[in-house]
Amino acid sequence: MVRLGDTVVADSRKALTLREASYPPVHYIPRADVDMALLEPSTHQTYCPYKGDASYLSVLGGDAHLASSIWSYERPYDAVAEIGDYLAFYPDRFVIEHPRD
Repeated sequence: MVRLGDTVVADSRKALTLREASYPPVHYIPRADVDMALLEPSTHQTYCPYKGDASYLSVLGGDAHLASSIWSYERPYDAVAEIGDYLAFYPDRFVIEHPRD
């Protein structure tokens, strides 16, 4: 579960966890399990040489506005194609409880 204050932004039993080098694990949540009504696209973009171009979303609902606090690889490289319809959340901006199995 991903929360912003008292607002549940995502709740999933289908999260994927990516572990890269020395970084903490990142939980990717299917879009279908995210309250997309709370989000709007951001103009922020980044590039990862392992996954491709990342686009970002901002949170508009809930307890606060969080700019560019969620990212997605809408067209990831083939090696990580399974994250293509998933979203990841910055752990320092949200309360992220361990994804349910």
